[in-house]
Amino acid sequence: MAKPDDRSDNAAKLQEMLQNTEENIRESEDYLAAHAGEISEEERANIEAKNYRRAESIQGFRSEIKDEVSHSE
Repeated sequence: MAKPDDRSDNAAKLQEMLQNTEENIRESEDYLAAHAGEISEEERANIEAKNYRRAESIQGFRSEIKDEVSHSE
């Protein structure tokens, strides 16, 4: 038998994922700043591209959190 769809903690899970993603962006920016002269241009570009995708994910998380909160009220 399938488990019932329990969405009661979705907003909290999304908020945690958002915070983790923001932390990953900060850590990679710190890495870039600390190792600017030591990394290749390709590695720098890859990290910056990944941060761009992370920022897009954050926008999605915020939208999903807003939806979850409005549906739970």
